[in-house]
Amino acid sequence: MKVFLNTVGLLCALGDSTDTIRENLFAGHSPGMRTTDAFSPGRALTLGTVGTDLPSLDDQPLPLRGRNNALLAQAFAQIEAGYRQLAQGIAPERIAVILGTSTSSISQTEHALPYKAEHGAWPDDYHYAHHELGTPATFIAHLSGARGPAYAISTACSSSARALATGARMLRAGMVDLVIAGGADSLCHFTVAGFSALESVSAERCNPFSANRHGINIGEGAALFVMSRDPGPVALSGWGESSDAHHISAPEPSGRGAREAVCQALQRAGLDAAQLDYINCHGTATPLNDAMESRVFGELCPQVPASSTKALTGHTLGAAGAVEAALCWLTLTDAQHRLPPNLWDGQADSELPALNLVAIGGHATRPVRNVLSTSFAFGGNNAALVLSRHD
Repeated sequence: MKVFLNTVGLLCALGDSTDTIRENLFAGHSPGMRTTDAFSPGRALTLGTVGTDLPSLDDQPLPLRGRNNALLAQAFAQIEAGYRQLAQGIAPERIAVILGTSTSSISQTEHALPYKAEHGAWPDDYHYAHHELGTPATFIAHLSGARGPAYAISTACSSSARALATGARMLRAGMVDLVIAGGADSLCHFTVAGFSALESVSAERCNPFSANRHGINIGEGAALFVMSRDPGPVALSGWGESSDAHHISAPEPSGRGAREAVCQALQRAGLDAAQLDYINCHGTATPLNDAMESRVFGELCPQVPASSTKALTGHTLGAAGAVEAALCWLTLTDAQHRLPPNLWDGQADSELPALNLVAIGGHATRPVRNVLSTSFAFGGNNAALVLSRHD
């Protein structure tokens, strides 16, 4: 039984609509990648920001407000018409909402804490639910009218890739008839400080797969899909998940668990690695991740065009799996067969297997039919998705 990604809503540093994002993606142009100390006072860092004005949530219940949910509101607005059409005749109890996040709206708490320290009480516009991990799913269920299972997955950088895999399993099992799946994370001091403490962030734009790579750029964004058994332009044809539990923050060096997740996804899709037309790598531009991923794909499919899009979006953490799946969705539906480029300095790491990294302006040599997206998280939590064009 096939599961389809019928429509997509997306905003990130590349833009706030799928049309804008599509053109910026293939041009290698990201207006939201900017250098600022707004989340790291006294230390300017390059971050992937959403600069557009987001919807006001003042008309929503207080617990459902916050920047994370404002990002989701804009993404939902992009898919609402398609969702309403597909939801016709389906009982609300048969519609699920499954999202990935790592921060929820913890930035609201960051703003509220100094007020409480000064005044001895929380500000009137604050509610503790702002930073509860399940709140984004509750919010989208509230907007959409879905009354089926609604919850969030928080497994760091694999969160929203796992949300998509979970939605596919629920549809295939007949538990629900429609799923809104995706993820969102917003910039906040907490995550920027945390990754800085790990010495994982780069002040300059990140440099994936370069010999000169030295860290990530944190980003924000949201992506939502309407998933169903009804045919759509793109199928989620395979997924794989594994946990190698090698280290709390470093990947297992050989890529054993990552490879297992990739092979599971390919097996479910009925594909060999060589049949892929493009790979969206996790590609964080950290020394350890890029080395591990180069070994995996250097062995499995070194000739398949590949790139990391994190120099264009920043690392959107819990939203990354869904954001990058959305970029793959745009790639599969692009009439010109364009491929997302790998923005870097061109200085390959001679100690690693060479990958076929896509340059700006790169096109596939054949119609793009099958793409792979990978997400490798803290604790060795690995997820891989295969998306396929459906004609």
